[in-house]
Order: sequence, then C-alpha cells, then structure tokens
Amino acid sequence: MIIWQPNQEINKGRFIIQGKPLGSGGFGTTYKVLEPSTGKLYAIKTLNSTMQLREDFAEQQVKFINEALTIKGFDHPHILKVYEVIQEGELFGVVMEYIDGETLFKYVQNKGQLSESEALLYIDQIGKALEYIHNKGQLHRDIKPQNILLRQNKQEAVLIDFGLTRSIATKSMTNSLTEGYAPIEQYRRKGSFGSHTDVYALAATLYYLLTADGLKKEGEFTPVPAQNRKYDDEVLPAPKHYNSRISQRVNDAILQGMEIEPEKRTSTVFKFRENLGLVVQPRRTPPPNPLPASEEGGLKSSCGIDYTKLHDLLKAGKWKEADEETRRLMLAVAKREKEGWLDLEDIDNFPCEDLRTIDQLWVKYSDGKFGFSVQKRIYQSFGGTRENNSEIWEKFGDKVGWRRGNNWLYYKDITFLDKDKAPEGHFPVVDGCVLFCCVFGVSSLAPRLVNCNI
Repeated sequence: MIIWQPNQEINKGRFIIQGKPLGSGGFGTTYKVLEPSTGKLYAIKTLNSTMQLREDFAEQQVKFINEALTIKGFDHPHILKVYEVIQEGELFGVVMEYIDGETLFKYVQNKGQLSESEALLYIDQIGKALEYIHNKGQLHRDIKPQNILLRQNKQEAVLIDFGLTRSIATKSMTNSLTEGYAPIEQYRRKGSFGSHTDVYALAATLYYLLTADGLKKEGEFTPVPAQNRKYDDEVLPAPKHYNSRISQRVNDAILQGMEIEPEKRTSTVFKFRENLGLVVQPRRTPPPNPLPASEEGGLKSSCGIDYTKLHDLLKAGKWKEADEETRRLMLAVAKREKEGWLDLEDIDNFPCEDLRTIDQLWVKYSDGKFGFSVQKRIYQSFGGTRENNSEIWEKFGDKVGWRRGNNWLYYKDITFLDKDKAPEGHFPVVDGCVLFCCVFGVSSLAPRLVNCNI
C-alpha cells in the first residue's frame, strides 16, 4: 500500500507533496503538490489505499488511467483541467489543476442555503459543463455539491471527480452512486442511461442548495433518495416546502428534473436550464427595443400581476407616473407593500418573468433609452459589481442624471424630462430616494438581471 507523505519528492523530484491529502473518496486520494522548477501548484489524484488492496488493483488502475485520458481531452472553464499521467513506483497519478477554494457542499454548510439567484448561477455554470461532456458522448454520473468546487473569491463553479464517468453508449454500468443525488436507473447495472441521468443529479443538487436549512431542521441531509421514493413510497417534498421564497418556475423545474422514471424526467440539461429560465433564446437581428410580452399575447407575470397600467403609461410617455407605477408593482410582486422597500433577498429572488416584463416595457417605449437592462449595461461599463465602490457609483450617478454638482439627488428633486432630453438610463428611478436606489438597487439588481438573462 502506497500513501505519499508531506514533503516527499515524487516523479524523480519533479513534484513535492504539500501537507496532508486534500481529500479521499470511494476510489481516489488527491494530493496538493508543488513543482519547484516553476513554483506552480497542482493536484495529483491516485487510487486510494482501499483500491490498492484489491486483488484486481492492476485492472482498476488501467481503468483509472483510461478515464483520466478521456477527461484530459475536456477543455471547458467549469471542468477541472487534467494535464497528464505520471508514475511513481507502482502507483500512477493524474496531474490536475489545483483550485484554491472549497466545495459547494462546504460553502452551503458554512453559509446556509443559497438565494435563488446565486444557486442558479452555479447550476447554470455546471449545466453548461455537463452539456459539453454529453456532447463528447460521456456521462458524469456523480453530480453533487461535494463534487463542485468554488474558486476562492470568485463566483465560479468547477466540476470535479470524474471517477464514475462512463460513455453514454454503455449499456451496463457499475451501480456506484451517491444517495439522494443518484436517479433510480443508477441503482441497476443495466438501465435507461442518458443525459437525463445527470439531469436528475443536477436538479437534486439545486434542490439541496435552495433547501439546506429546511432539510437540516427536519434531520435530513440530502433530498429523499430515488430508491426510497420508488419502493417505499416516500414522498419528495416540493422545494417550496422547505423554502417559500423559491419561485414557482424553479420549484417546478426541479421536480420535473427529479421525476423518478427516466421517460417522465427532463430529457436534457439544456431543457432543464431552459425550464429554469437560464437559456438565452437567439434573436434575429435584435432591435434596440424588444417587443414586450403585451404584444406577444399578454403581459407575463409569475404571480398574477396586472401590467396593463404600466404599459399604457409608458406608451403615452408619462415617465414619472410610469416610474411610480413600477415601484408599486415591484413591491406587490415581492409582497413588500407594507415595508415599502426591497431588501437584498427580495431582489435576489425577484421572479425573472416579472423583471423581464417590466424591463421590456421600459426599453420598448423609450426606444432603448430606459430600463433596468440599460442601467445594468452602463453600471457594468464602469466596472461595477455587487461590491459597493463609491467611485463607480458616482460615475454611474453622473451618467444617468441622478447627481448634480457632485451631490446625489432625492426623488423630489428629479426633473422628469421628456425622453429626448433625459440622459440614457435615467429611468426607472423606482424608489423614493435616488441615493437608496443607487446604492442598494442597481448593484443588487445587476446579478439578478444577469441570472435572468436580461
């Protein structure tokens, strides 16, 4: 049995083991190593001590290396990069990208369940990685929060641990799995395997990200295992059971993605992302003012809000009245009429459908001059992020006409100019105080607009 020790040199001194193993799973152990000649850090994965003691160790090591060579051909920003295979004595190792960060599971354990917008950001990234893998004819078969790394200080998720990866064409697979995330077909050696197999695990991962606090309160740590659902008639509670702030669209998409029977389940990751509202539909020579939902058969709302008055005010060019109506509608959507303002969580979970309707109405009737999406573009052009940066805020405020003489304007001091005279991005102002909207509105709203593809 071979276990590499801290400060041990391997591969003829090319690498030096750094500290204890980064982690060990059912198949492999991963080490952090330094390449002295370049000063770069890498991760090297080997078969673990349990696998080394098996009679078929040599055969398992061949499979391990063949799988590594398959992954080596992957080139995607959200897939762990594999560089090469090395040998140290009888043990082979796979040299991989070292990511300074933590797993999505540990992140949620420390922070608590995520907001819908943040959870969708990571699911969208991993979903795109899975689409790439599926197009290469492979299945991951072990999607779960523990197999997703977050780069330190970045909202970037990376898919790791391809130990169970198999060709989609394979009809018989090992029944290795992770309870709570594996679909029913994975409990059998032979089954209906396909893209839908990874869809279940991705949907279950999103389920956990959005309901971790509720699950923990009830003594659960994963979604109900598929086998319990099928054979013990155990019911999978809807995500909203644990987290009432989840939008109906996301709630329904998760449940469809976690259907027990493959033929009833969302068939592809692309369709799952589409059901979540994450897919940007291609446009034919997009105009500066996209058509609002009202001219496509009705003003769309996820919660029954009537946007007719806003439509009519904007069409008539009544910008102040439309701005006040926008504020009223947004409070109604978030059920915050009593409080009279939106907090960060309200914005993070604001329904994409309603946000898109409001934005499209403003964009259309201002000929592309006003709207949240216009403000987002201006704000990001100055390098704006969710972090508060006074210099960027001031530039933004000057650009959209919310400052005068180096001072922020209050709502009562705003001059509601006609469309041709108002600065680009001037509307909607939305709140009663421009300073409040600037500091807590645009910065918080920008990530939601990105996640909603607005």
